[in-house]
Amino acid sequence: MGKSKWTMIGPGLIVAATGVGAGDLVAALVAGTNYGLVFMWAIIVGALFKFVLNEGVGRWHLLSGKTIFEGWQSMGKWASIYFGVYAIIWGFVYGAAGTSSCALAMSAMIPSIPLWAWAVIHGVAGFAITWSGRFQLFERVMNVLVGLMFITVVGSALLVLPQLDDLWKTAVPDLPKGSLLYALGLIGGVGGSITMASYGYWLQENGWKGRAYVSPMRYDSAVAYIVTAIFTLSLLVLGAALLYGTDTTISGEQGLVSFASIMGNELHPAARWLFLLGFWSASFTSVIGVWNGVSYLFADFVRNMRKTPVGAQSLNQSKAFRFYVFWLTFPPMLLHFIGKPVGLIIAYGALGALFMPFLAVTLLYLLNSKKALPDEGRNHWLSNVLLTLCLALFAVLSINELMRLFA
Repeated sequence: MGKSKWTMIGPGLIVAATGVGAGDLVAALVAGTNYGLVFMWAIIVGALFKFVLNEGVGRWHLLSGKTIFEGWQSMGKWASIYFGVYAIIWGFVYGAAGTSSCALAMSAMIPSIPLWAWAVIHGVAGFAITWSGRFQLFERVMNVLVGLMFITVVGSALLVLPQLDDLWKTAVPDLPKGSLLYALGLIGGVGGSITMASYGYWLQENGWKGRAYVSPMRYDSAVAYIVTAIFTLSLLVLGAALLYGTDTTISGEQGLVSFASIMGNELHPAARWLFLLGFWSASFTSVIGVWNGVSYLFADFVRNMRKTPVGAQSLNQSKAFRFYVFWLTFPPMLLHFIGKPVGLIIAYGALGALFMPFLAVTLLYLLNSKKALPDEGRNHWLSNVLLTLCLALFAVLSINELMRLFA
């Protein structure tokens, strides 16, 4: 294809950055705070697992000539019904949760504007960037935010490296007593979300089609998850350098604001702003990545349910795409004012817990399909082993999450 490797970097970074939100920042910081550098291995394994899933989605789109949703539909109505219910409930709650995370970061920087107002502003900004369906605008904004996210957080980690002298001995891979579920959660949380299923649509928008793009797609995915691993390891380093061995605890997204203040006190007032910018960019990439990526999936769902002739390339111009962007933006604003109904939160948590196992099991089926894929496109034994490990990991995490929800 005559392209340099750097020009072959496509939407993989967008997928990975969308999957890394405030929750992942908290998890990595807590790991560093509680265990030092012990769980560096878990972050690297997590990035490898997400690469396997992302590569599978990309390979399916490029070699089958079908979208991931068409693959799901070929497995029976159950898959389509699950996604339809999931998309409506999950989208409504995430619309409020995602913008609240952005608002928390921005409110810490500019407290003169109320939290709810910042949440509304971010929802409207996500709407403005994605409503038109202009992929190039969305991609440019995402690339700027990914750059900001990487520079601020990795830059912050570089500032604290001199404080790690005595902590490198904790970097030996280990599984401290009672930390198995914790480690699995850390592996499962490295850059994974529903938007992994959007990768194929973003490949199409870049004009990547057919067998010739399988190798660039793998390179793109590998670069994306190497960057994600470096980003997440930087957070682990920050937590270890500043809080390991102290009695300080980080809890929830509010804990990220507290941690930014600790950075400002320990290092330099500018370090607080640096970290808050990283927190904000990680949150806002998740918002606009979902606004665009899941809207493609929903538009494809509607197209297949109605059997309408909208081409895969035109999904972002369809009424269903715009409806879902609207659905993510405006109805969830009610939750900023009336609170979040318990029943809805339980349904959101349960459906969300099941998505990654759903993605793993459907990829195992589709990527071994003799009907849909040529011999050389189907899974080799290593891909099957890794996907099976992904399925086992996410099944355990799902069961744990469901038990916690209904306890």
